[in-house]
Amino acid sequence: MHWYVDVLKKYAVFSGRARRQEYWMFVLFSVIISIVLSIIDNVAGTSPILGAIYSLVVLLPSLGVAVRRLHDTDRSGWWLLIGLVPFVGAIILLVFLASDGKPHENSHGPNPKLVPAH
Repeated sequence: MHWYVDVLKKYAVFSGRARRQEYWMFVLFSVIISIVLSIIDNVAGTSPILGAIYSLVVLLPSLGVAVRRLHDTDRSGWWLLIGLVPFVGAIILLVFLASDGKPHENSHGPNPKLVPAH
């Protein structure tokens, strides 16, 4: 759970690097929370109010961790825009986000795998 909270704490940090585990754990928790909120919305008859609020709350943290993830692969955060291209762009972006980070320090900072955890 700390991966999710750590990303929220850095809600508007677009510099540095993020490990694959940090990114994908945040995505996993976000999907689970979205599903739970969707169920609550449907049961309460408020669909899609809670889901929309949650999406707005995690928009900046999601962008921030995705940019930091791209930085870990030594790519610019602007590569996120390729995800806007239907199908092919989304696949390319997914491959970038799933790729292992560069093992050495790059222009975005030190390897997060070598930085001691809090």
